[in-house]
Amino acid sequence: MQNRSGEYAERGNYHEEMRPDWVYLPVYLAKKERVERFLAGFKEARIIDLGCGEGVLVRAFRERGYNITGMDLNYSSEWVRQGSILETGLPGGSFDLVLCLDVIEHLGFADQERAVAEMARLLRSGGTLLLTVPNLAHLASRLSFLVRGKLIRTSSIERHPGDRPIGEYRELLKRHFTIRACEGIFPTFPLISLLTVKKPAWSVPLHRLYNRLFALPAWCFLSVFTCQKG
Repeated sequence: MQNRSGEYAERGNYHEEMRPDWVYLPVYLAKKERVERFLAGFKEARIIDLGCGEGVLVRAFRERGYNITGMDLNYSSEWVRQGSILETGLPGGSFDLVLCLDVIEHLGFADQERAVAEMARLLRSGGTLLLTVPNLAHLASRLSFLVRGKLIRTSSIERHPGDRPIGEYRELLKRHFTIRACEGIFPTFPLISLLTVKKPAWSVPLHRLYNRLFALPAWCFLSVFTCQKG
């Protein structure tokens, strides 16, 4: 039985029923493809998806035989437990892989530190964290600051109170993990950024091309960190 609160009570299962005019559609699809490729190497792992929303990945990979569960503050279902990533209540060292995808930017800075510490606690020694976060210092934001003295936030300050540049997220993660890789999704060149806002669905093929050719993490809207617990 499903239980919804917060944005899921208002908007429904919007990650399952994606609108073609959703401005984040191209980035979301690219992230989903990246995560699905990554999970191919973890078929036998114990996995938890923290802040998993409606559990789209959880359900898809359980159907493929993966040992994966989810947790979200505003949603529960058969395989998604309702709870906070700040204090999950789960035993330490319980998982081989923790996913946390576009979640901690919704937290204030102090709570981001608590959340990352909780992820480290949940992982066994040598376990892996795959974390995605938007980058406040993406290319279009830097150009806007240079010209107008104003950053282009990755969402409203109310929705993303913990918006940070990629370098600050890197320093936060290094307190608890060894960073093995950092990749970028969607280099925000001005023309494609404008097209993405106006025609999100139409711009998806261009995003795939730009992500292959120009996705330097510091330029990109979204950062993908692969980290290991010592």
